[in-house]
Amino acid sequence: MWRRAASISSLFSTTRCRYQVAFGQKFREHTGSVTLTQDCWGNSSDERNLFVTFVLGGPGTGKGTQCEKIVENFGFTHLSAGELLRREISSNSENGATILKTIRDGKIVPSDVTVKLIQREMQLSKNNKFLIDGFPRSEENRIAFERVVGVEPNVVLFFHCPEEEMVQRVLSRNQGRVDDNIDTIKKRLHVFSSLNLPVVDYYAAKGKLRKINAVGTVDEIYKQVHPIFAAYEKS
Repeated sequence: MWRRAASISSLFSTTRCRYQVAFGQKFREHTGSVTLTQDCWGNSSDERNLFVTFVLGGPGTGKGTQCEKIVENFGFTHLSAGELLRREISSNSENGATILKTIRDGKIVPSDVTVKLIQREMQLSKNNKFLIDGFPRSEENRIAFERVVGVEPNVVLFFHCPEEEMVQRVLSRNQGRVDDNIDTIKKRLHVFSSLNLPVVDYYAAKGKLRKINAVGTVDEIYKQVHPIFAAYEKS
């Protein structure tokens, strides 16, 4: 699908972007890939037909491991929202200092801040296929992404796993993280259910959601994931 979309959307991309700028509106593409040009992004004049995949699931569902396999087999660029925030903090930039203060104050990093970090990485990359891991975490995140970047995802992967299994996986991974204790994990799961599941339901209603049973070995789970991208690549 990403290849076929390229031949269609490129014919109209420049007109769409100029229309977007002239009227201050964000163009949303509901089906297929989108071409973003200099008018939209403000960087190079190269046109790219984006194929965006959101990767969602609770803590311990193995999203990151599956993203590695997708990258290896299908050439996607993997962007983790959490990792981008941590990297920005460690850069000692003014923006990073603001993010760190927000977190230390017990507040949630504004959606626009996270989205712009993701957008920057997409602009800097020469790739046109992106896995956005752990984002959007809420309806506010989702709306901000579509407003700022101006596109919707082509596919949304949702890794589903029973709560008991997720708790055991996070406790056993022994990464030394302060949030890997049972009380904190329970709170994270509650936040996930209350904020993330409405996003899952939204994309399910639009026919974009692909639900993955995240119980089993890495290879068993990937057997469910591979055909999804193989089908798009063939089309």
